[in-house]
Amino acid sequence: MSEKYKTYPGGTFFVTLSVVGWIDVFTRREYADELVDNLNYCSAHKGFHIYSYCIMPSHLHMICSVDKLKLSDVLRDFKSYSAKRILNMIENNPTESRKEWLLYLFRFFKQSIRHNKDYQFWQHHNHPIDLTDAKIFQQKIDYIEQNPVVAGLVTDAAYYTFSSANPDSLVKLAEV
Repeated sequence: MSEKYKTYPGGTFFVTLSVVGWIDVFTRREYADELVDNLNYCSAHKGFHIYSYCIMPSHLHMICSVDKLKLSDVLRDFKSYSAKRILNMIENNPTESRKEWLLYLFRFFKQSIRHNKDYQFWQHHNHPIDLTDAKIFQQKIDYIEQNPVVAGLVTDAAYYTFSSANPDSLVKLAEV
């Protein structure tokens, strides 16, 4: 098995979780808030430490580590739970103007995967990058926190609500 994307307890990793088809789900505040709640739950109950993060419209970047569990297990559980919750929110949201379109796309992306019931929300890969060097660690923080600026969503990283660059970060951050 390849060593390229292996993780180990106590290691610090850069991870990107992307929605299938790069669908802009997190343009809706309530869906991004659900991710925040799930990240905070994992932080409080699974030994999951988040050092930097940014929830973009179609993906989540973060630098994270796990104490005792496998990072892949925590990410699997996070992705599974958050997908179920957000899909349920979409299905039951009478004001979601994109409901039919979103559910159609999530069904479409599920077609080639047998083990999922109705929908595929997250892309399967995470490709964690081991951050053993302080310089690369800082480069990844800068990349994550400047992502909304580069995308033209804000003019200053500190103004983006769903980012560790925001002084009022919604996600409980671990000390670096």
